[in-house]
Amino acid sequence: MQEEVEQRTLALVMNGTKLTGRMLKAALTKYLAYVKEHKRESQATADVIPHGKQTVQELIGQNQGVSNIEINDPSIRAFERIARKYGVDYAIKKDRSSTPPKYLVFFKGRDADALTAAFTEYTSKKVKQAERQPLLQRFKIRARDQPQRKTPSREAER
Repeated sequence: MQEEVEQRTLALVMNGTKLTGRMLKAALTKYLAYVKEHKRESQATADVIPHGKQTVQELIGQNQGVSNIEINDPSIRAFERIARKYGVDYAIKKDRSSTPPKYLVFFKGRDADALTAAFTEYTSKKVKQAERQPLLQRFKIRARDQPQRKTPSREAER
């Protein structure tokens, strides 16, 4: 935004050498039309209701009732992906009062069914990861216990 203002100012300075009264009037009318148009556009975007991830204030400001769920898992990104998939309007707040931080997920009251479906998918995904983890640990132990192969040296023998 600041660069645009600086570029416009520079353009006016460059064209200022051939400035007449008529040109000044035309420039001012074009500028006022530009400002009026952007004011109209900004009002139109202000009326849009946000969807997906948003702040708690935006969520409460929609006056549709807010509920929350507590998540103790630090990998909250996986839940965010699933919530976007289900089209849930949500806000995440980190509670730092406990040693492993907890996350409070706020959502609209009307999205309760969609959020329970998203939450069940999230928990099933976490259970699958937990089942896969011991298998990975076994393979790590096997790889560590195998004898190391000697790599042949590439030095020329004389």
